[in-house]
Amino acid sequence: MVVRSGNAGSQGGHRSLILDFVSLITRLAMAAVWIISGFSKLRDSLQTQQAMKAYEILPGDLISPLAAGLSAFEIALGVLLFLGIFLRPAGVISIGLLTVFIIAIISAWARGLTIDCGCFGGGGANSNAGPATYLTEIGRDLGFIVLSVWTVWRPYKRFALHP
Repeated sequence: MVVRSGNAGSQGGHRSLILDFVSLITRLAMAAVWIISGFSKLRDSLQTQQAMKAYEILPGDLISPLAAGLSAFEIALGVLLFLGIFLRPAGVISIGLLTVFIIAIISAWARGLTIDCGCFGGGGANSNAGPATYLTEIGRDLGFIVLSVWTVWRPYKRFALHP
């Protein structure tokens, strides 16, 4: 015979409530990241293009359409997360996009480029950029990946439009 304390169900309920709250906060945080980043890039598309050009990865004729497309894509991804639509796919896409950004930063660093990532607008050549700058940017994006992984692992759908 198994004897259970009266608090066992209550503790499970509290744990679930805490995890749901963490899930909601991580989802909204990533929504804010994408929406702010997208609007920052959209607000000054010329600077966004300069930032993309500074990585010296993409052909010049692709930079303008990709800069506009990236802004719109980030905003759309943020809106999906905010509204709670397709949470797991949005989380997976966030992980993929952040991974691409990290690879681009590592590539710039490895090739000795001194640039500002342009992650939240701005960007381009920056003579003050160095290992500490790149490590900070990579660390920040890794933190965002952790939030995105949480959203994939445990999407909280109570305040979501998509069940």
